Amino acid sequence: MRIFAFESSCDETAAAVVEYKDGRFSVLSDVVASQVAVHARFGGVVPEIASRAHCEAISGIAYETLKGCGLSVSELDAVAVTNRPGLIGALLVGVNFAKALAYAWGKPLISVNHIKGHIAANYLMNTGLEPPFLAFVASGGHTSIVRADGYREQTVIGGTRDDAMGECFDKVARVMGMPYPGGAALDKLAYEGKRPVAFPSAAIHDDSLDLSFSGLKTAVLNHINAQKQKEAPLACADIAAGFVQSAVSSVVRKLEMAFDRNPELHTLVLAGGVAANSHLRAALERFAAERGLSLFMPALRYCGDNAAMIGAAACLEYEAGIFSDEALNAYAFSM
Repeated sequence: MRIFAFESSCDETAAAVVEYKDGRFSVLSDVVASQVAVHARFGGVVPEIASRAHCEAISGIAYETLKGCGLSVSELDAVAVTNRPGLIGALLVGVNFAKALAYAWGKPLISVNHIKGHIAANYLMNTGLEPPFLAFVASGGHTSIVRADGYREQTVIGGTRDDAMGECFDKVARVMGMPYPGGAALDKLAYEGKRPVAFPSAAIHDDSLDLSFSGLKTAVLNHINAQKQKEAPLACADIAAGFVQSAVSSVVRKLEMAFDRNPELHTLVLAGGVAANSHLRAALERFAAERGLSLFMPALRYCGDNAAMIGAAACLEYEAGIFSDEALNAYAFSM
């Protein structure tokens, strides 16, 4: 089967054609239009601007994607789109475009949960990943520990109670004077820290599998403000090293608890934009090796928002015969 997929949950307008044949995925075309330059001046994503940019870009992105694979819509089997969770205005652009396209060409319509899409990015690698497994999904808007008992049966068993992990990285980077998005620059700077500043853990000290990145972010901001008030030199590399160390170790702590409570599971999956963070990838490699777990991580190009991952998730929905109709709507939160 061949799926024409769209993703517009935040600040990337993306489209892709994904083929699923004999149990293997192939990305025939994959186009992403980033809005980073547009939002950089504001230090973060402005929802209304993001929605308008999606409106301007989505039609051209669709044509470019079809041109990239040399296929017409008539040669595709279904149209898929992210419909939750995300920025509601941004989601609506993708949902309405996909609905119109599916209706005009008489194609089945498939809705995809953005979180499931991130997890499905790992299937694109054709590495033999199969449920059941535990997944850690972290991005600018989401941070969740997910138990997957099947390709479609997924349950959130833990996550952040406030700020997302990626959002925390970007806000700390901004306060340290790094341009948006600052996560990648912060990741790199952390390697230069010789004396990491000690910051509190983001792992909530209870029996839950939850995290709180708001407290960690506040601790870093308070430290920076205190140094400025003392007119003391700001050791940015040491601050970055301490922050990254605390954030990553917090995740590992909660994953330890998750696997202790699910001893029958032996596979860990990493997904989401923060999956590109080298410190997190290295820490989970060590964690998986120590516990004898199989670890799956997406290629860097599929960590951020993209439509190929939505296409992969949609292929599994198509196989199960799960389709949407013209009443499909967008939702800001998972349901």
